[in-house]
Amino acid sequence: MGLLKPISRNLFNIYALFTREPFIHYFATELEFYSDQNGLLGVILLDRTDNDFSAILLSRDVSKQYRAETIEASIPTIEHARAWLHDQANSDRIFHHESARYFDLFTQVVTEEKRHPNFDLLNEHIAFQAAKRALSEVSYHYKDIDGNFIEQFQSVNGFDARLWELYLFCFCREEYFSFNRNSHAPDFMIEKEGTEIAVEALTINRIENTREAILKAESPLFTKAEIDKKMENEMPLKYANVLTKKLKKKYWELEHVKGKAFILAVADFHEYMSMTWSFQALIEYLFGYKLSHSKDEAGSVIFNFTPIDGFIKESGVKVPAGFFTLPDSEHISAVLFSAAGTISKFNRMGKQAGFGSDKSTLVRMGTFHDHNPDAVVPLQFRYTVDEECRETWGEGVSIFHNPQALVKLDPGLFPSAAHHFLIDGRIKSVFPEFFPYASITQNLVVKS
Repeated sequence: MGLLKPISRNLFNIYALFTREPFIHYFATELEFYSDQNGLLGVILLDRTDNDFSAILLSRDVSKQYRAETIEASIPTIEHARAWLHDQANSDRIFHHESARYFDLFTQVVTEEKRHPNFDLLNEHIAFQAAKRALSEVSYHYKDIDGNFIEQFQSVNGFDARLWELYLFCFCREEYFSFNRNSHAPDFMIEKEGTEIAVEALTINRIENTREAILKAESPLFTKAEIDKKMENEMPLKYANVLTKKLKKKYWELEHVKGKAFILAVADFHEYMSMTWSFQALIEYLFGYKLSHSKDEAGSVIFNFTPIDGFIKESGVKVPAGFFTLPDSEHISAVLFSAAGTISKFNRMGKQAGFGSDKSTLVRMGTFHDHNPDAVVPLQFRYTVDEECRETWGEGVSIFHNPQALVKLDPGLFPSAAHHFLIDGRIKSVFPEFFPYASITQNLVVKS
């Protein structure tokens, strides 16, 4: 028997993100969270209709997923709800399952020469214990349709792509979507408020994606001039390559996708930290416009949108700009991008839930959107990650809406994201209150 003790909302959210059914937030507000040393969880909720209380006691099943053991509703006071939880936690009726069959990302199934070095960091380094624990908790709920997810997650050829899928899994659930994982493609069928959406994940990968090459590679931080050069043709062409390949798959012809909104969700892993600066190239390729700015006589900022003809390959071949103008692109409702589908994200989310070693300190710094209409550069932020932080999975997600889409995507279904539209030759963007463009996380470890 164990004593329930209060835990943070952050920790409960990691444990119960996929146990909690999305519709619950319409009817109840979660107030208090508890756990004991045996792995039981407790939560007290306020009923929004009757203004009385409910309490739920949860335990892990054999797959390590949390399930409700017992529920009590219509409790008159929060004091009664607390007493009920503690009584139930010490009841002989509560069954503690043996965690015998579960989705284990970190038992090695790939030989060393084929393993991704970042998997080894996650699995072995004290600095990434928080990320490892967060990924483990999330993965217990992941349905491996193809049967090779763990192998790919550990391998040089699949690590980044599988990490991106797990990030999207968390983001969509945080936005209160349910999942239908009964088909092999596309990657996700998600549903909310009676609307079903297809999502296909894709990544820009390294040119030489071997363990040896990754280990030998330095961690280049490009100068502004070098980045500007890459943004002229190289980066738009990389986005063009992966997006047009997916376009050729014609997922919209599948019976379970027909007539539904379809999102291509892309992430950039081709270079160290490249996801933090390649954002603008995606905008230019998708919409076919380059953004610049000037000031009028009164000092107000004027934003200019110049049409882009195309991008030039090294061979001299021109690739047209404007993904949303390509044949068949009308079947794509939107393209989603985030710079946050990384190990650092899972490390921060784990750390703010209380996971990880006390010897590891995470300091996050980056830039975020300035809502001043005359702003042309973002603001900066910096903080130490702790259990008082309230970072969300959705921070930094951008959704680019296709003006030609046959099935439009309702932006209201993704309230955490920034939404971008092309209207009369101008790009209009709607940002949430806090929108980080990019960030880096310093991982500081105290030496013995």
